[in-house]
Parts: sequence; C-alpha cells; structure tokens
Amino acid sequence: MEIKAILFDVFGTVVDWRTSIAKEACIFGDKHNVSGDWFQFADQWRHAYNSQINEVNRGKRKWISVDEIHKEKLISLLKEYRFPVLNESEICEFNNAWHRLKPWPDAVQGLTRLKSKYTIATLSNGNISLLTNMAKNAGLPWDAILSSEIVKKYKPNPSVYENGAKFLGQKPSQTLMVAAHKFDLMGALASGLRVAMVVRPREFGNNKANLEIDPKWDFYSTDFNGLADQLGC
Repeated sequence: MEIKAILFDVFGTVVDWRTSIAKEACIFGDKHNVSGDWFQFADQWRHAYNSQINEVNRGKRKWISVDEIHKEKLISLLKEYRFPVLNESEICEFNNAWHRLKPWPDAVQGLTRLKSKYTIATLSNGNISLLTNMAKNAGLPWDAILSSEIVKKYKPNPSVYENGAKFLGQKPSQTLMVAAHKFDLMGALASGLRVAMVVRPREFGNNKANLEIDPKWDFYSTDFNGLADQLGC
C-alpha cells in the first residue's frame, strides 16, 4: 500500500540529545563552579530514562512522564556531582534542557522535504509538552505531535504504534516509522507499520550506534535527505 504518513522517533533520530545535554550541563556546571565529564553526565541521565520506561511497560511502575523521569534522575545526579543545594526553579530549568535539544544538521531540511509529500509527525516516548517546546526551539516542522503519553505506554509497546497510525487516520500499512534504533523499528514492524532505518552513528559519541542494513527495513538511509530522495520528495 502507498505510504500516506510518516512517524518519527525523536531522541537520537531527529535530535542530538547527547551533545545538547553535555553542553547545557557544562554551562550549568560552570555557573555553579562544578566540573565533571559532562558527556558521562548526559549518558547517566539518559540511562535512567531507558530503565524507567521499561518499569512502566512491565507494570512495575504506574505511568510517569519522561519529564518526571528526567527530574528524578537529575536530583540524584546533582548530589553525585556535588552541586550546591539548588532551588526548585533552578532544577526545573536545567531539567528543561531536554526541551531544548538541537537537531542533527540534516533534520530540518529533510523533514521539510518529506512534509511536502507526506503527513509527518512525532511518535516519541517524550511527553507532549516536551516535544512541543523542542519543536518550537529547534524549528522542527511537524504536522502533528504524537506521544506515548496518549496511550500511557512506552515504545515498543504495540499500542503506541497502532494508535500512532490511527490518530493520523491511516492504516498501519500506510504508515512509515522512521528511527535510528532497531528495537523501535522491530516494534513498528510487529504492529504492521512499514519502517525506515536512518542511522545516526554519532548518537552515543563512539560509533556504537546500530548501522546494520537489515532486509526487514523498507528503507535505509544515512540522513533524512537521503530518505527524502528514496521517497520521491
């Protein structure tokens, strides 16, 4: 069936979360006379997100938003890195660094090209307010912002993908899921969506990102402009 809509993972696929967070952490550390390995700080912060969404999906924890997960981990990291006691507004402002993530160099141009032919939307585990603020800050041209928050489950739970297509008025087979992560594409495939791998080898800063070309992927590209070329945009 012809593709009508494209859903995008966001963290790591559209935006460079690791570099963005490390830069903000460095600025925040300098402000409070704290030094540290800020890329390690970013990795530790992100790891908490991965572990907690799994807890929610396994039913071991009630629904909690990504903003709340990030804030919980941030409070413990501030102690670990020996920051002075901070007030609530300072903590919340730093936590909102995740709302200010910078896009990969090809992201805005590639998304704009894809939007000329298809409906494009997020399908992220990030909460809607986070994704909305990120889009405004980074100039991401979404037609719609969809989130796991709507169904109170996290990817790769099937309901996230199924409802992502449904909310755009499309069948799963008419919907393309774009991600830089194999687990996300496998979840989409299991829900009947078509899939595109767009590799981001520098996501973790060490070339350990998944680069494999799998015959299960409908499309494979090194950036969004390449994907736009393949989709005739």
